[in-house]
Amino acid sequence: MMTIYFIRHGKTPGNLLRRFIGGRTDQSLCEAGKAELTDIRKAKLYPDTKKVYVSPMRRCRETASILFPAAEQIVVEDMREMDFGRFENKSHADMEQDREYKAWLSTMCEGPVPQGEDKMSFTIRCTQAFLDIANKWSLGKNRDQAVFVVHGGTIMAILSSLIRSDRQYHQWYAENGHGYRCGWDGKELTLEKEL
Repeated sequence: MMTIYFIRHGKTPGNLLRRFIGGRTDQSLCEAGKAELTDIRKAKLYPDTKKVYVSPMRRCRETASILFPAAEQIVVEDMREMDFGRFENKSHADMEQDREYKAWLSTMCEGPVPQGEDKMSFTIRCTQAFLDIANKWSLGKNRDQAVFVVHGGTIMAILSSLIRSDRQYHQWYAENGHGYRCGWDGKELTLEKEL
C-alpha cells in the first residue's frame, strides 16, 4: 500500500474575498497564506519528499516551494482547478442576481458553467490525471509515498471518484494548506487521515 498526500494550496487574495478562483486566474499566495504554510511546515504536518506533483497554477507551485523547499516539482496540467468560465474571479455576492449563476446553483453546481466546465468533465479530467500518474508507478521503482499539491476542487474530484464512501463531492472539502492522507493499493484510494 502506497501513501498519498493530497494538499490544497495556501490562501490567495481571491480566497480571502471568497471568489471563484479557478483555472483561468493565476494568483499568487497572499501574505497570510504564506505565513500559515510556514507554520504548517514548522509543525511537520507533512513528510519530507523528493518529488511533488503540482498543478501548473502559481498558487500550487508556491505552496509546494514553501512546504517542500528541496523537492522537485512535477507539473500536471490536468490537475488545474475547474474552469469557472463567466463566474471566474467573482463572488456569490457579485452574482446573486445573475440568471445563469442562479440556474447553475439550482443544479447543485453540477451543470455546465457558461463558457467554462461542468463538474463531471472536471472530475473525469482530474481523476484521469491521477490515474495516469499512478499507472506509471507500477512500471517504476517501488515507491512508498507521493505528494500532490493541488486545488480544493481537484482534491474533491479525485477523492469522490476513487474512495468508496457515502461522502459526496463537496464533503471532501479541504482548508487551504490542509488535505488528506490516503492509501493507494493500485486500484482505489482509502482515507487514512484528514490533515
